Amino acid sequence: MIYADVVIDITSGELDRSFSYRVPAEWEEKIGVGMTVTVPFGKGNRPRRGYVTGLSDKTDYEEQRVKSILTVDSSAETTEANLLKVAAWIRETYGSTVIRSLRTVFPVREKMKIREKKRIVLKADPEEAEQLLGELQKGRGKARARLLGAVLESEEKEIDYAYASKELGTTDSVLRYFRENGILLVDSEESYRLPFRIEDIPQEKPALLNDEQKAAVSEIRSEWDGDQSRPVLIHGVTGSGKTEVYMTLIQDMLDRGKQVIVLIPEISLTYQTVRRFVGRFGSKVSILNSRLSRGERYDRFVQAKKGEISVMVGPRSALFTPFTNLGLIIIDEEHEAAYKSESTPRYHARETAVFRAELEGAHVVLGSATPSLEAYSRALSGEYRLVRLTERHEGRPLPDVYVTDLREELKKGNRSILSRRLRDEMEDRLGKHEQIMLFLNRRGYAGFVSCRECGHVIKCPHCDVSLSQHMGGRLVCHYCGYETQAPKVCPECGSSYISGFKAGTQQAEQVISKFFPEARILRMDSDTTRTKGSYEAILSSFAAHEADILIGTQMIVKGHDFPAVTLVGILAADLSLNASDFRSAERTFQLLTQAVGRAGRGVRTGSAVLQTYCPSHYSIQTAARQDYEAFYREEMAYRSLMDYPPAAHLLVVHASCQNEEKLTQGMYYAARFCTKLSAAYQIRTIGPAPEQISKVKDMYRQALYLKGKDDAALKTLRKHLEDYIAINPGFRDIYMQYDHY
Repeated sequence: MIYADVVIDITSGELDRSFSYRVPAEWEEKIGVGMTVTVPFGKGNRPRRGYVTGLSDKTDYEEQRVKSILTVDSSAETTEANLLKVAAWIRETYGSTVIRSLRTVFPVREKMKIREKKRIVLKADPEEAEQLLGELQKGRGKARARLLGAVLESEEKEIDYAYASKELGTTDSVLRYFRENGILLVDSEESYRLPFRIEDIPQEKPALLNDEQKAAVSEIRSEWDGDQSRPVLIHGVTGSGKTEVYMTLIQDMLDRGKQVIVLIPEISLTYQTVRRFVGRFGSKVSILNSRLSRGERYDRFVQAKKGEISVMVGPRSALFTPFTNLGLIIIDEEHEAAYKSESTPRYHARETAVFRAELEGAHVVLGSATPSLEAYSRALSGEYRLVRLTERHEGRPLPDVYVTDLREELKKGNRSILSRRLRDEMEDRLGKHEQIMLFLNRRGYAGFVSCRECGHVIKCPHCDVSLSQHMGGRLVCHYCGYETQAPKVCPECGSSYISGFKAGTQQAEQVISKFFPEARILRMDSDTTRTKGSYEAILSSFAAHEADILIGTQMIVKGHDFPAVTLVGILAADLSLNASDFRSAERTFQLLTQAVGRAGRGVRTGSAVLQTYCPSHYSIQTAARQDYEAFYREEMAYRSLMDYPPAAHLLVVHASCQNEEKLTQGMYYAARFCTKLSAAYQIRTIGPAPEQISKVKDMYRQALYLKGKDDAALKTLRKHLEDYIAINPGFRDIYMQYDHY
């Protein structure tokens, strides 16, 4: 006898478990993990759809209580079957419940009502209808005459149902008269909720590849034709034309009848990315992002499953598009942190894409001007195929970069956020009617409020984090949303010397407006892009040269291509350098290199000004030279010395609980358990310790760190820890997450 573990409903938190069902004899040889089944569920034995997550020759329940599976989808290669295998792999690799992995892989779980587009169509002979119209116009049937007249006046002899109802005042009784007499009929068809109008985007012809791009495409094709078909990493300098290489590879797949997923890291990239891909491939392209409504997201997945689209462009969740004939997964800007999930399961899109591609016989292409150390080290070791693009498209030079020491500016009496060099460069560009991008990795008036006399910082009462000052004297917590007015005096010592450190994009906009009152300025940050379509509105306005200066946070410096931008100013180059994260130097280098790369992408030479308090740091020096290899050598030396990824592997156990004492005790025993086993696995246990933000929404947070050279050993230890936590009631109120690096 074979029993199957079946998950019934991944939309309900109450059913966060599997149920045991007997497998009928006729299905024993065909059933497998990842298949969809129909099972009787509940007291009424209502047929429900489920997913097989495990098979066994025994069950934990009484034999007479176990029900039998009703039907099995025996197709082993269905899209859902493959996605279920991906969910199982995520559960195994990153640690999670089965239900959470399934919810990750099936991001659109609720079936939405299909929107219908109705039309009123002429059914009778036109001459007969014209005769009837004359009779109606002579009598009292004005509403009937309006409707029939509108239908006859249209070229297609049909009109939109909504138009007839709203503009012509057509009622059900009017339509009933025409239907019963065989004059008109109401026709309907499915209508997808589209996030953009394809006809609004001009079609583009394929660009001519330069010799280096052609060589890159040839290398990738040869890799695909080989026995290994490894993932390919394209390391191309900013502006080298990686997107055109992607386009050529996508066309290869479409010519073979295959489908393609293109992952992008930020919603802000979708404006230009969608225009380029839709311009090239038309209605074959669709898009996913977090700004879509539930109905729009549902329609995208329905279209994909039916094969009505062939290219899906979107962020991390687009990786699980239910394509039935997947041929290629492209991950653009693969170094971006957005590809790592911050909620359970904490999977990485890069590793998950490689697994899905292997499962479905597809290929993976990664691209970046600043590859992650993990991807680049794998390329150097031969695990990935490394393809280089060393020159900008059409031979354009890289921008000239100037590093400005803000300490020297302060000594010379310049307390402005603009160094003299940057101000002079801005005056020059504005005089030439060229565009400028100013980057500051801060949001709004994102400074904290502190007392200059006693040092007290105003913090959120619910989260261990300082409140941020916004317009109108508001103090806001960006973790839980708590809001209050800024105090006039210090609540600790009563001093009136209490104020905020203001270094946000709003303040930068105000300062620059004073320096350059004639300049047209746009600001792009989380505050100005809250509404749907706001990203596209700001970027399209800047692209149309309706503004001279674009000020913004990280979202303005990643992947955008504005040919008229000849100057990029980084107002605080080292702002992220001292973050409590072992990747802070890597993130700083990537951010600066990407920011510098926005300048000079057109026919005019570009330049960039990096303002910093740490001009000698290797991440800033190598970013100024656009020298990735030099940065990689320096950073890998540090990682090897400290046993940080990718030189070693790291498992972080995150725990949170409303009871701080219970959390501390639980993490103490978890650390003791790991320490006992760690010697056998050659793993080092560090902590536990409070998280950087030790309290969020009244939940206390701690972390335990496990380092080791063997990733498999870390995963084995994690499974032992999961089992230990599952049988120990002391962990019942502690929420655990696992993060693999």
